[in-house]
Amino acid sequence: MIIRKLFKFENAHIVRGCSTVKCRSSLHGHSYEVEILFESNFLDNGQMVYDFGLMKQNMKDFIESFDHAIALWSEDDKLYIEDMKKHSSRWVELPVSPSAEQFSRVFFVLLDKLLKLTSMQNGEKEVQLHSVIVHETKTGYAQCFKEDAYSKQMGLIDIEKIVFSDGVVADWKDKELFNKLKNEERFINPTSV
Repeated sequence: MIIRKLFKFENAHIVRGCSTVKCRSSLHGHSYEVEILFESNFLDNGQMVYDFGLMKQNMKDFIESFDHAIALWSEDDKLYIEDMKKHSSRWVELPVSPSAEQFSRVFFVLLDKLLKLTSMQNGEKEVQLHSVIVHETKTGYAQCFKEDAYSKQMGLIDIEKIVFSDGVVADWKDKELFNKLKNEERFINPTSV
């Protein structure tokens, strides 16, 4: 069975190297919708694959890190990156260009690792991240599956090279969330949310 949770955020970016002149040469924003799809052949003690309330914890914090923020590519012009960081308290620097395709891969890698490090408390079994869909517009989206997220051809995503600004981290319930993920510390789902 597959379940889906929808998240939304507003974000600004430039996608260097793309065909569209406006997109590659001007800072612009989108109203993103992110669909997180989980799968399992089992149901938990509440007859669910995975309680939607659990997704409102750390998973939501990672996705909302991009809300009202600027997504920066670490390979972009250094002066541009410095200016954006200087004039915005909310930014995320990525080791990949902030296209919808790469957003879906970044979210997949972060959430997949988080899920694998999470100790289930309510009988959840074999819950896996099926895919991540990032809608950049009402008519266009990118969908990432596991083979895409860890594809050498598309470039491996090194989470060590993702940087969240202090303004982003300040909004997290757990200020050490990303450090814990990088250090592969265990997360324990609450027994009630």
